[in-house]
Amino acid sequence: MIPPYATMLGFTRYVARTGPAKATFVGGLRRQRERRSGFNPHGQLVKALKADIAFRTGGSYLNGVADLVKPRWKPLYEAVSAGATTYLHSLGDPEGVGLAQTRDALASVGPLAVKINPHFGLRYADGRREAVRLHFDELPPTPEAVTATLHLMARHMDQILPNAEPVLVDLRRGTTHRIDPGARPGDVESWLAGEAAAFTAMWAATAA
Repeated sequence: MIPPYATMLGFTRYVARTGPAKATFVGGLRRQRERRSGFNPHGQLVKALKADIAFRTGGSYLNGVADLVKPRWKPLYEAVSAGATTYLHSLGDPEGVGLAQTRDALASVGPLAVKINPHFGLRYADGRREAVRLHFDELPPTPEAVTATLHLMARHMDQILPNAEPVLVDLRRGTTHRIDPGARPGDVESWLAGEAAAFTAMWAATAA
């Protein structure tokens, strides 16, 4: 039997769902895991954004990236690259920000193993650091997905990028989400543990 496992993206997409859609989603994740399938269509876009940050090129890599991908991915890249450029410009003076190396972490959320994998890190001239996770979907991230993503990254920041702030960027809209200072970590932790327990039960049920 394949043990229950989710990437941070899979787990946060799961918590954003309700009712029977949760079980359907977990069944799909399990089948993907069994087939070892899964393709990331966003790789070139992430590389272009990182290149613009690293080389301080103001968006020239992002402007050209839609021409580098297969025709089927072109509409996706055109839809996302404008928001990515908005986000790039929101970082301020290109001379004041650079990339920082992040590491992945494996979290235990209740009985579930979740891979925490930010897309990149940022280091600002004033000493601030951010660990950045990108959201590419057509719809904005739900409040549940935002809370889960930022909490899981914050929980493992010592491994990911010490002393950094977790950030979730909604790339299509070019907007940045940060931890709600009013959120109580203990409450979030209890909620996530309950979601993870339900995920694990559904994972076992889909094996039957």
